[in-house]
Amino acid sequence: MIQSMTGFAERSFDSRTLRVKISIKSLNHRYFDWNFKGASIGEVENRLRVICQERFQRGRVEVNLDMGFPDPSSWDISINEGLLEKIFATFDRMSARLKRDINLSIDNIFRIPQIIELRRKDFSAAEAAFLERSFVRTLEDVVKSRREEGKKMASQIRLHLVNVRQAVRHIENLMKKQPGQIQRKLRQKIRDLNGQNSPSEERLSEEVAYLTQRYDLSEEIHRLKSHIDAALGLVASRKGEPAGKMLDFLAQELYREANTLNSKSQDIGITNEGLLIKGEIESIRQQVQNLE
Repeated sequence: MIQSMTGFAERSFDSRTLRVKISIKSLNHRYFDWNFKGASIGEVENRLRVICQERFQRGRVEVNLDMGFPDPSSWDISINEGLLEKIFATFDRMSARLKRDINLSIDNIFRIPQIIELRRKDFSAAEAAFLERSFVRTLEDVVKSRREEGKKMASQIRLHLVNVRQAVRHIENLMKKQPGQIQRKLRQKIRDLNGQNSPSEERLSEEVAYLTQRYDLSEEIHRLKSHIDAALGLVASRKGEPAGKMLDFLAQELYREANTLNSKSQDIGITNEGLLIKGEIESIRQQVQNLE
């Protein structure tokens, strides 16, 4: 199934010991690119990245994680008792020397570097599992968003391809008239050069056959049809494999064949259809840049 590379989701989750808010944004990128911001979660981040990469093969994924800890037991408090005793002893000596009391408030003590360390305990297995579940549920919303956008884009690409196929059919019909047109143009050109003297029919037939072969569009039309069928197959595929790169390649090939067709065309109608094809393909190329 075709997916867009753009999507967004944001959700909040609560457990007994954790409160998290997760936002995930995916953007266009040639490869998978992971960008994590917010609370530090250690090795759990690597697991979230692996989970994400299992679902997205292309795109820049920006994850922001805000976290709160409602349970006081989630924290460890460490006091440097030796340093604190040394500070108090120093202040006691200063108080005796100055003959006045010097007091330290709790707020003052907390501001002294290296006295108190407040550290979050390592995540338990249950907390790590909670973070993973929360991330997956948010990621599922992004996947849904990307698929919905991809469905719309697939519909637009399919319409452009149908228009290209219709133009190719018109070119096939016009191509059948091309030998006669070449013959009339060649006969008139020779008459213009030789006055009223008409060329021999045998010589004229040889020249017409040569020019018809030179300007034959059968191979280009065959390749155009083949590329159109391949592209429509990718658009209709229900597989989970990314199709963006292959569709981009097919669009380039279609554009190249349309250029060759126009360069060989001897009919203004064929040229116009070729220009229509190029316009449709350009629209396809713009669309597939957003596909995974």
